[in-house]
Amino acid sequence: MQVYPGETVGLVGPNGAGKSTLFNILTGFLTSDGGSVVFDENVLTAGVPHAIARLGISRTFQQVRLARQLSVLDNVLLASPPSLGNRILPAIFARRAWSTVEARHVESGLNLLRRFGLGDVLDILSDELSFGQQKLLSLICCIASGARLLLLDEPVAGVSAAIRDRVLDMIAQLCQQGRSSIVIEHDFDFVEKSCQRVLFMDAGRKICEGTPRTVRAHPYVMAAYLQ
Repeated sequence: MQVYPGETVGLVGPNGAGKSTLFNILTGFLTSDGGSVVFDENVLTAGVPHAIARLGISRTFQQVRLARQLSVLDNVLLASPPSLGNRILPAIFARRAWSTVEARHVESGLNLLRRFGLGDVLDILSDELSFGQQKLLSLICCIASGARLLLLDEPVAGVSAAIRDRVLDMIAQLCQQGRSSIVIEHDFDFVEKSCQRVLFMDAGRKICEGTPRTVRAHPYVMAAYLQ
């Protein structure tokens, strides 16, 4: 499969098809048995998660992973690109430089949280958010990282209609910024609204690929997934 700048691709299929396993391979949590992964001419096949993230790939998980004893804003700051203040010597001797960068990260984080409906919970612990708010925060953290490719694993599963709409808005804005997303989701209506192209997989292999309407109408998809 290929993903192009500014494109959102849906990855759909029944439970056990290998969708999350694919995400784990793309982000270095699992090693593939074969094939290769290339991102901006960088071969990622033998990469490790932190190095892959630094190249510009970020992801969410089905089970929300946040720093639960940090505030909402601090979670976003933690996800922001590294600054000089993260290293000992610059933290001591380059205070003006890193404090300027940190202030910029704070401003950017505040803007993201306010834009997507979490502006009124900045200082509470992420553990105190509702499940839907936690999923929304995890997506905001991905955006704050500056990643050019976001891998979203069931971003609207179990959330309210209001948060579902916010996630749709976020994905649309990512496209407008030229950033790409791969979205795993069982809600095919959400996939149709958010994705330009869909790939259906089952038992670890690609069955078909095309527009959401084309994939929905595929006989294998109708038999194995939608009916």
